[in-house]
Amino acid sequence: MAKLLTNEQVEKYYRDGYVHPFRALSDADAQSLRNRIEAFEAEQACEAQQALVFKAHLPFRWLSDIITHPRILDAVEDVIGPNLLCWGSSFFQKNAHDPRFVSWHQDTYYYGLEPPETLTVWLSITHSNLESGCVRGIPGSHESREIVPFDNVTSENNLLARGQTIVGVDEDAAVPMMLKPGEFSIHHEAVVHGSGPNRSDDRRIGLSIHYIPTHVQRVKYNRPGVKPRAALVRGVDDYGNWEHETPPDADFHPERLAELEEMRREFVGRNREGLAEPD
Repeated sequence: MAKLLTNEQVEKYYRDGYVHPFRALSDADAQSLRNRIEAFEAEQACEAQQALVFKAHLPFRWLSDIITHPRILDAVEDVIGPNLLCWGSSFFQKNAHDPRFVSWHQDTYYYGLEPPETLTVWLSITHSNLESGCVRGIPGSHESREIVPFDNVTSENNLLARGQTIVGVDEDAAVPMMLKPGEFSIHHEAVVHGSGPNRSDDRRIGLSIHYIPTHVQRVKYNRPGVKPRAALVRGVDDYGNWEHETPPDADFHPERLAELEEMRREFVGRNREGLAEPD
């Protein structure tokens, strides 16, 4: 029996590659989360998406609580099963009247997983709509699980560092995943998606969280003899493909901060080699 999604919503995910919206946080809790994020940015003098790459949850108890939020995990379980790993989380931000955008792309190109079955939760912390540049997806574009050919198109305003751009996308077919603060969408890693500039008077802030069933392996970007790391957030892991992360017991946990910085440096190195970038 499904815990959060209806049967029709589960079918829609498999057919279209995405489904939304679902509520995780109240308006007050979403505002509290925004306050924490913006306090972090003020302390660090940078955007959260610049500092918290790949595993934003690692050093913060309050973000670890988000990736293990029962309503979020219920939705994920309804689609990919009861045994769940979270292998990543990242912020995506556009300021008010911000020309930055995300070109049409697929996440599969970057993830290096087999089978390619990441389910991404996109949690909206502020309003995410057409005016603010919400995520838009192409229904059914995930069906083959194959990587669609793309070009690297340089643009200073593209939040994809190497400018991965799938050309020839039928934008008339794109569906906007509009969300209110505290709501989330879910999408498959192979769905072609992107987002436009923020033309609104407020920031657009979202947290992207990546979940897989425990049988999935990472087959690219691994260091010899070292397992990739992920948080076991629900159920059991009978496969042992991933080393389980230790959740933080306090904010700015020094060991978790060191892990996050190590991964950030690894990410920068892979980008230099043209191997990966955020979605």
